[in-house]
This record gives sequence, C-alpha cells and structure tokens, in this order.
Amino acid sequence: MIEIFNIEEKERGKIYHLGIDKRETKIMITWHAMGRSEIWGLDMEKVLDALVYPEEVIIGHYNRYIAHKRHGEHIIRAVYEYNGEMPVVITVYFPYAERYYKGGETYADKIFS
Repeated sequence: MIEIFNIEEKERGKIYHLGIDKRETKIMITWHAMGRSEIWGLDMEKVLDALVYPEEVIIGHYNRYIAHKRHGEHIIRAVYEYNGEMPVVITVYFPYAERYYKGGETYADKIFS
C-alpha cells in the first residue's frame, strides 16, 4: 500500500514523498506528466501504483524506463528516468494493452524493490 505523506512543488513538477511497506521513497512527477494523466483521466494514485507496483518495466529511449500496469483493456505507461537520487516521470499515457504489454514479469528496473 502506498501512502503519500508529503508533496513538494518544484519548478519542474511535484515531488511525492511516499511511504511503502514501512519504507520511504521520493518520485518526481513533471508538470507535463501530470497534464497527460489528466487528459487520460488517470488520478495520480493510479500512476504512482503503476510505478511502484508495475507488472513489467521495459527499456525506453534515451536511458529511460517504461512502467506498465494493466487496467481492463488499457495499460498505464509511465515513462521515467533517474535524475540524481530519485526517478522523474516524464510522461504518462493510457493506450490499449494489446499494443504494448509484453506479458508481465519482465523488469528492466524497479523503483522500489
């Protein structure tokens, strides 16, 4: 279970301070990613859940990773990279799962392992 215990606004986006199974982590969500999640009708809790508990994580372009979590026929795709000590979510989208889902249990990275 994810607990959001603080949110800091920064120039590039918001830093979410999370408690997960009695451990803590930080994830930055860029303003662009927040705008995209609104367009797709995804609340931030679903996006954070896809990042922390993905079904699979694949390698993207430019040293980025893409976390996948299915919801019905669709999949949350959260594209992130590392900037210093924390992951930074660049964008989020919600396409059909059949287009991108690789079958699960593949993890090129795990934010919170």
